[in-house]
Amino acid sequence: MLTATLEQIQASPRKRTIYVCVILSLLAAILIFKAFRFFEGGLWYGNQTPDFTAFHIVAQRIWLEDLDLTYQFASFTKMQLAAAGGPADVMPWTYPPQFDLVLAPLAFLPGWVAYFLFTAVTLAAYLMTLRAIAGNNFALVLVVFFPAIAITIAIGQNGLLTGALIGLICINAERRPVLAGITLGLMVIKPHLAVAAGIYMLLTRRWPAVLTAAIVVVASSLLCTLAFGPQIWLAWLGSIREAAGFLEEGRYQLYRMISAYAALYNAGLPATGAFWGQMAMAGLALAAVALAVARGPSPRFALGIVAVVSVMISPYAYDYDLPIVGIGLALLLPDFAGLASSRERSAVYALLLLANAYGLLQSARLSAENVTASDLQNRVAPAVGGFALMAVLAILLRCLLRDAKPAAIRLHGEPA
Repeated sequence: MLTATLEQIQASPRKRTIYVCVILSLLAAILIFKAFRFFEGGLWYGNQTPDFTAFHIVAQRIWLEDLDLTYQFASFTKMQLAAAGGPADVMPWTYPPQFDLVLAPLAFLPGWVAYFLFTAVTLAAYLMTLRAIAGNNFALVLVVFFPAIAITIAIGQNGLLTGALIGLICINAERRPVLAGITLGLMVIKPHLAVAAGIYMLLTRRWPAVLTAAIVVVASSLLCTLAFGPQIWLAWLGSIREAAGFLEEGRYQLYRMISAYAALYNAGLPATGAFWGQMAMAGLALAAVALAVARGPSPRFALGIVAVVSVMISPYAYDYDLPIVGIGLALLLPDFAGLASSRERSAVYALLLLANAYGLLQSARLSAENVTASDLQNRVAPAVGGFALMAVLAILLRCLLRDAKPAAIRLHGEPA
């Protein structure tokens, strides 16, 4: 069974070390190869457009003092096409201004150096955080989440950064709420992935963490206003409205998205039906957080639920956001054997592997066929990741409702 195969990885320190060394070597090889590719041919080559290209353009526009134009899809498209020097795949820009501040220093570096520095630092931060949480389960989690980590490195996305931040929230939530609050506040760079963590802090009445997070958000917003001008907020809100329209029209790479919305929309439901399906998924995800707080076997397990469901709340979630779920699995594993049967654990491992690998395999196939983003409209590529995560959530809810014991004391923020 898959459970026995994966859990045998932990059988001996030597076996764990071998797996970890092999996987880390592969991740380092991907990073070095991509950096060399960008050094040799620039951040644009053929129809392969890494997401980091947009990051670098935004960093440059900050110092050209027209950052607000990046939030207008038509203007940002022109910037991307100009940088590419010809036809290319493009993406809208919808990140909060706080993320622009993070990117600003990268403008002073050549594209390949900026990519290598950003990706290497965030990869190291994620791996150190995951190692601190997973302990002896580090190798197992790396095996399951290798595809998602690999694709995040390959395109230069920020999933490793958000994964590290969610991990730090979980590490500090019980004993160092102020530090947890600071990290939660930093998740303003991708706020839709921090909803579950915020709900957890409220349910457990960790008011120092909530207050600290609010201070970080307000302070960083004031800093952005001073740096970019008040018009940046109107530009950002406009880009969100524009992006919502694109999502409703199915103009994103839905096969790589892991939300219920993408799965249902790509399966043939109209946008309205897919939206209500996403709302139901979000409601169940937050219900799982509440159940884990009230009935879970430990605060660690509850935080694991928080991390796992963080990617299930928003309709906009991609496979590069899955490193956050890796943090969740690492937190769940110590208690999971006692809550879930071998068959249920096998199902969870298999579903997570499917969600992790599907986007990577589809991307490789479409790349080999030289399919561009505009051609995807005529291609049928199911959004499997969303269905896989729906099933994972159903299994976790079943375990919580069936086996977990009441632990109401934790509702008042007391450690178990």
